[in-house]
Amino acid sequence: MDRFDEVMRRAMDLATHAQQQSDVPVGALLLAPRIETAAPISFRNTDSSASKEALAFAGEGAPAPESDSPFYLGDWEIIGQGFNQRETYPFDPTAHAEIMALRQGAQRLGAWRLTGTTLVVNLEPCTMCAGALVNARVSRVVFGAWDDKAGAAGSVRDVLRDSRLNHRIEVIGGILEEECSAQLKDFFARRR
Repeated sequence: MDRFDEVMRRAMDLATHAQQQSDVPVGALLLAPRIETAAPISFRNTDSSASKEALAFAGEGAPAPESDSPFYLGDWEIIGQGFNQRETYPFDPTAHAEIMALRQGAQRLGAWRLTGTTLVVNLEPCTMCAGALVNARVSRVVFGAWDDKAGAAGSVRDVLRDSRLNHRIEVIGGILEEECSAQLKDFFARRR
């Protein structure tokens, strides 16, 4: 099992919430290296209580809760989560999963520079999200399905590793690619 499989499944769980709101099922988590030594919260279990915690943390675009108990996933702390929310009020075209996770992470850290963080998302980021990731100085992006129509992490364009920009991001693509692709294809097949 790949080291990112578990967290990719969490991103896919978040994507389900976007799908329930008739939005493209994309979910993202922003991870920072674990700093505290508190006992981790297990995300291995996908029972309703764990899903409720994840949804409460993602919180309809609200900031991450102020809490003394951080959310942990192995050696990583989850500092931001998000899912696509363009189809819900206030109908924000920038409410992509990645942007929502970046907003929470920046608020949680109290800084816009997110150096040292890893963003995990079930679909290759688009140009808008890739630009935001570069500007936020995210260190790594891990994604599942490639997006041959709008991807900006190596398929259509490669904004994340463009040497002309002031920051380049390590990219790891294709994690649980078949599962992530199936989730997206099922969504679009139902809409047709």
